[in-house]
Amino acid sequence: MVEVVVFAEGPTEEQFIKRLVAPALRHLQVFVKPQMLKTSQEAQGGAINFDRLKFNARNTLRQNPKCVLTTLLDLYGLDTTFPGFVEAKAKPDMDSRVKHLNAKLHEALVAYVGCRPERFIAHIQPYEYEGLLFSDPQALAQTEPGWLASLQELARVRAAFPTPEHINDSIETKPSRRLEQLLRPGYKKTRHGPLAAERVTLATMEKECPHFRGWMDSLRNLGGAV
Repeated sequence: MVEVVVFAEGPTEEQFIKRLVAPALRHLQVFVKPQMLKTSQEAQGGAINFDRLKFNARNTLRQNPKCVLTTLLDLYGLDTTFPGFVEAKAKPDMDSRVKHLNAKLHEALVAYVGCRPERFIAHIQPYEYEGLLFSDPQALAQTEPGWLASLQELARVRAAFPTPEHINDSIETKPSRRLEQLLRPGYKKTRHGPLAAERVTLATMEKECPHFRGWMDSLRNLGGAV
């Protein structure tokens, strides 16, 4: 049995892990538990800087010496304090940027905590959680009555990019903003995010999204260590 703690960016990602990711891994004796980090004395979730992440990582890994820690953080809006951030901005494409950030995050956090390298799996999701929902526009459009009217536009967005993970990186064109602009009734992250994910399915997301699939494979491989 392997216990995995996932530092999640917010309540939408927390529910996604509970409702889709964790059940998919349970048969492998890999037990996944999401955890949102405090961003202030009163609040949890939202943007996380590297100091807060490494402080919480050290506590989690030391308090539970048998667990594995991983992250589900958005590339969009990633705090500039993350290791390798400046160098990553100079990379020619999203794929190399994400690989660089994951490598540097893994290196820096393992060094800070002083844990075995295999106890931390760095994962930064391009560009944000909502990109995964574009893996199947038809299923996404069936989440809410009225959304089918936007199916053609949803499909057009998806077709404009090599993968859903490439749907781009700006305040007006990030995946969540596109959903907010296209869908009526409006897309509400905490309500619709997990519901839409269940419609789209984990298998379809993995088929369409290579970085996400790589993360899931890393979690599955932990089952071999049981």
